[in-house]
Amino acid sequence: MIPLRDDNPTEITPVVTVITIVMCVLVFLYEVSLPSQTNQAFVYMYGAIPAVVFGHVQLPPELMSLPAYGTLFSSMFLHGGWMHLIGNMLYLWIFGNNIEDVMGHAKFIVFYLTCGVIAALSHAAIDPESTIPMVGASGAISGVLGAYLLLYPRARVLVFIPIGFFSQMIHVPAVVVLGLWFLMQLISGGMSVGHEGGGVAFFAHIGGFIAGMVLIGLFKHPHVPFFNAPHASSRRPDRW
Repeated sequence: MIPLRDDNPTEITPVVTVITIVMCVLVFLYEVSLPSQTNQAFVYMYGAIPAVVFGHVQLPPELMSLPAYGTLFSSMFLHGGWMHLIGNMLYLWIFGNNIEDVMGHAKFIVFYLTCGVIAALSHAAIDPESTIPMVGASGAISGVLGAYLLLYPRARVLVFIPIGFFSQMIHVPAVVVLGLWFLMQLISGGMSVGHEGGGVAFFAHIGGFIAGMVLIGLFKHPHVPFFNAPHASSRRPDRW
């Protein structure tokens, strides 16, 4: 299932969500503009490398542009390809605006970055001597998804289901979309244990998702209940 939008309008303009998307896109455009060798150096400079973060190895001096802990933040704005970027930004746009809505702009920044750091450390802890850089916003976005699941499980999400000639778009409760997504991360993460290589950081997704579920109670406005009904929309329904 590919989510396209939800039916849960916001009461504020999601400024931080929009700025984060713009920053990720601009950084990626800069990445792809670099020659291959320079691009690789850029990823090693600003990606989070588990062995460097935990102090097992050090980067060459010419690649040490940030302290190791700084790369836990910078890595959230790098991506490994167009599909990686588009998928992450789609999820952030659909679900991030509502989470920003229930905590405000400033708290959302802290929440997003905190989830991203916890996600990166969760993945790094699985193989702390790995020298493969971690890049991508998916860990932080996973925190957003975990928070959304606890706040708006009944919100309807329009999803595209590609099944050959029978592809269709249907509305599905958020609990189904996000629950299945998390289940896939658990299964894929379990299957990836013991395998080396620069694949998908499933444990970053798992760690970020759990972090979002744990932290949302501290960051949301007190009057916002858990398992809330989606906001009513005064807009006319879209036609499909």
